[in-house]
Amino acid sequence: MDLSYTLVFTVFPYLCLTTFVVGHSYRYVTDRYAWNARSSQLLDNKSLRWGTVLFHLGIILTFLGHAGGLLIPQKYYDLFGITSQMHLAIAHWMGEVVGIAALAGCLLLLRRRLTNDRVRAAGSVNDLITLGGLTLVVAGGVYNVFFGNYNVLDSVAPWIRGIVFFSPEPELMRPVPLGFKIHVTLAWALLGFSPFSRLVHIWSAPVFYFFRNPILFRRNPELTRKVVDSRS
Repeated sequence: MDLSYTLVFTVFPYLCLTTFVVGHSYRYVTDRYAWNARSSQLLDNKSLRWGTVLFHLGIILTFLGHAGGLLIPQKYYDLFGITSQMHLAIAHWMGEVVGIAALAGCLLLLRRRLTNDRVRAAGSVNDLITLGGLTLVVAGGVYNVFFGNYNVLDSVAPWIRGIVFFSPEPELMRPVPLGFKIHVTLAWALLGFSPFSRLVHIWSAPVFYFFRNPILFRRNPELTRKVVDSRS
């Protein structure tokens, strides 16, 4: 086994995962007031609309597709009659649609951040690195979907499962085309960088908002009268 494959496809992913877990935990404890998306919507809402819709729709569906397609072994799809050929076909066509949406959203948001004076003045180098990193990762994925033509179910997928379940097999990545290797390496790097960026806000999605009890507001006539009297 080459040392380079061990470093790139075993050590580096675990380094990124460790940074991801420890970094998020440390930042949540020490920097909770900055745990947000730092939205620039109030600065310019018009140019944000299409970019943010395409980006979030594309990136969320891409994440779900990767999670379902790479972390779930093919044998479980076979139980429902979904062969590996069908699996790859679904991944290919869905990858084209959601990948283009995510890439278009990234490019629109990047253009807005570079050309809008108010947004650029309120932003930071960290914001550009974050958005640039997302664009590179998504662009690499789109390139592989259109031009890669490679069966990841027998190599990339079991390699990722091996990393997640602590049984790494870096040799599985040896026959993988360079485009896929660059894509997954950039994705690990972005994962490790995310605790130090605005990407932390994905863990604060208001999911429980839809299940909380309604807030009731009751009028207090006595309090209202006192407020009116104090202003008169």
